[in-house]
Amino acid sequence: MEASEELEGRTCVVTGANTGVGLETARAFLHRGARVFLACRNRAKAEAAAAELRADTGREAVELVDLDLAERASIEAAAEALRERADRIDILVNNAGLYAGDRRLTAEGFEMSFGVNHLGHFLFTWRLLDRLGEGSRVVVLASEAHRLCRGLDWEDLHWERRRYRAMPAYAASKLANILFARELARRLEGEGVVVHAVHPGIVASRFGQDGDGGWLMDWGYRLGRPFMLTPAQGARTSVHVATSAEAGGTTGLYWRSSRPATPSRAARDDAAARRLWDLSLAAWGLA
Repeated sequence: MEASEELEGRTCVVTGANTGVGLETARAFLHRGARVFLACRNRAKAEAAAAELRADTGREAVELVDLDLAERASIEAAAEALRERADRIDILVNNAGLYAGDRRLTAEGFEMSFGVNHLGHFLFTWRLLDRLGEGSRVVVLASEAHRLCRGLDWEDLHWERRRYRAMPAYAASKLANILFARELARRLEGEGVVVHAVHPGIVASRFGQDGDGGWLMDWGYRLGRPFMLTPAQGARTSVHVATSAEAGGTTGLYWRSSRPATPSRAARDDAAARRLWDLSLAAWGLA
């Protein structure tokens, strides 16, 4: 990709940017002239990613922020670090995601998929709201997997009463991502901040690998890898939504293959979006 100045002077934050779609999203922003923060859990991998990006783009405007979305202390510290280092955030991409093969809990006792994919990003975004302004964009990585969930189980969001099943738990977290983007867009309407959810496609990355998704998930990805998108291809929709005039003229939509798409009926439920927002505030003691 040739360098441009399309995002010159803009500040971008990408969570989970040390690998896969997040890394390629950050690369695209750098090529366009942006200052990019990689918000990642693993410092060593983030440093390696930053070095790769600097070498590839010839630009030094890559900065690191330690962010573990499974720990409130880390989320708060990351948000504060960003607040100290950036007066404004032009693009926030909530890209990091997790597929948990077994039931695990975050530091605060949330089920891991829901806790990281939704609640962690909710708090992170909440703490950065005053750094968003006219022209800022928030991109929330969701998934077509949300269609597997017909609605959130409000009485058992953390799988305490049901037998844990990995894919339904993941699907519920992706439904929550779309509902969050929808409600955030509604709440920021009139302030000039654009919010969208995106499906990156089925991407050949490390997502769900390294034992996180279990042997079946790992085997399935290996088998299907030749038919999947590359991480760079998977990043295209995020980049399009974050930078295009088309996406900037709307808010609160769900995008697939760089085009608006219709999510499931459950994902279009405004009452559910408001309820999730209130429950998320309460989960973090912010209500």
